[in-house]
Amino acid sequence: MSNSFNSKLHPHRRYNPLLDKWVLVSPQRAERPWQGQQEKPLTSVQNQHDPKCYLCPGNSRVNGAPNPQYEGVYVFDNDFGALLRVEVTTDKTGDVSDELFKIKPERGINRVICFSHDHSLTLPEMSVEAITKVVSIWKEEYQSLGELDYINHVQIFENKGAIMGCSNPHPHGQIWSQSSIPSEVAKTQQNFKNYYYKHGTTLLSDYLQRELRINERIILENNSFVALVPFWATWPYETMIISKKPVNSILAFTKEDEILFAQILKDLTTKYDNIFSISFPYSAGIHQSPTDLESHEEWHFHMHFYPPLLRSASVKKFMVGYEMLAEAQRDITPEQSSEILKKSSTIHYKNR
Repeated sequence: MSNSFNSKLHPHRRYNPLLDKWVLVSPQRAERPWQGQQEKPLTSVQNQHDPKCYLCPGNSRVNGAPNPQYEGVYVFDNDFGALLRVEVTTDKTGDVSDELFKIKPERGINRVICFSHDHSLTLPEMSVEAITKVVSIWKEEYQSLGELDYINHVQIFENKGAIMGCSNPHPHGQIWSQSSIPSEVAKTQQNFKNYYYKHGTTLLSDYLQRELRINERIILENNSFVALVPFWATWPYETMIISKKPVNSILAFTKEDEILFAQILKDLTTKYDNIFSISFPYSAGIHQSPTDLESHEEWHFHMHFYPPLLRSASVKKFMVGYEMLAEAQRDITPEQSSEILKKSSTIHYKNR
């Protein structure tokens, strides 16, 4: 005798069409007791300027180079970048034809973007005007880096909090640009292409229309963007911001779009902070079309947020064991996490 399936109660798998993979959802495990690792919550930074911070205005960076007395946004080449601008010649060690030992030189530029001169701020605590300036710089960097003949992909991202490997609390993100299209982006692009050639519309356009009709996982919405918990979300409080217009990159943003993108960024990250009344950690990044001079009608601008916290400010989700060897798994359902985020205020807990 079998029970009628209920996605709120029974384990099931959900398909991620962006990456062509599945996630196992186990709602019955959400109430299991926890005796594992307790993370130290990310506390707020109080000082507007830290004389020991290598990102603050006027201070020296790790390599000894001085920062200018900047205000607002400041961008510079990463002093210890994972990629180098220099072009290298290939020899037999640069062999991509070997079936088992492929190797290929990679060229690129890594940049750091300080969101503000104020050491104490994070995105949710910045004004919409200040965040709009960050968005404008993202747009400028994507364009200027993408115009270089050897740059085919520009990845804009932010790691927030020590739990996510962020070594400096000063509000900042990174921009990695490179000659190859990275693996996760290449997977997404192929799935976007497959869908576009079959339907004549972008995958995320059709997906977003379905989500808006269902209205079960929508967190925020304005005239240009929607923030939601994806149906296939892996991380407990994973979200995605999708542009309403099927634009393939940030270059298509109008000035109004930039402001509305800044507004939804502020509101979403504020909701995050308010869940546990802490500075909420995450890794976040923008996915948009490659800069390889192809048209890419299949691409649709979106931004991912992957926060690790699970049930409190001190308990995180670990991707181990089954996740590393089989496939991703989550306990709390996307619908449950979206309900929590929807109820979370857009007024920051520090300002109440």
